[in-house]
Amino acid sequence: MDQALRQTLTLVARFYDRRKVGAVGPLGFRRSTDLKRLLACLDRLIDEEIIRPNKSAFLDLGCADGRVNLFFSYLVRLSVGIEIDQWTMDEYDPLRRELQDRVVQEDLLPPPSNTFLFHGDSTDQDLHQTIARKTGTGIQSFDLFYTYLVMHEEFAAMLANRARSGAVFMVYGLNRIMPEYPGFRLLRHLSPMEGILALYRKE
Repeated sequence: MDQALRQTLTLVARFYDRRKVGAVGPLGFRRSTDLKRLLACLDRLIDEEIIRPNKSAFLDLGCADGRVNLFFSYLVRLSVGIEIDQWTMDEYDPLRRELQDRVVQEDLLPPPSNTFLFHGDSTDQDLHQTIARKTGTGIQSFDLFYTYLVMHEEFAAMLANRARSGAVFMVYGLNRIMPEYPGFRLLRHLSPMEGILALYRKE
């Protein structure tokens, strides 16, 4: 990773990581990924070819305000997110504009235009057909799937039936206890990265 990209991703991580409200109550959706911890995972994810820069297609199955999508958009060919709560996803555009102003001020890299967010249920087959029409990439063509710990079992069951062999399911929020998902193999030599991120490969 070159210096400009690393500096940009560091700024992106700081920008979003400051926007955390709490882990309980009506703002519980703010229990979001710590991008600084993801940043610490990147070199190994690239070295292990989990992420293939500018080639991988990435799908966040519960993207909230799109922060993980924007972060990964700098590294992948396509970054797609799905969020069931429209009011949460509505924060994406104003935050992206604010971030873009910041990176321009710092003479860093602006967010790429390869991010697409969709409102709906991540397990809905009709929604995935819509994603395929609009992005040219169907669920069987994604290389990386991502979720915060919420609904990880339901998503794993869906992906076991529909994702391609070799795709990687990334679960943020796991540490000492690593669940097993039928149809997936835990990448034990990599998990948990930074004590928080578990990786599973579709068999």
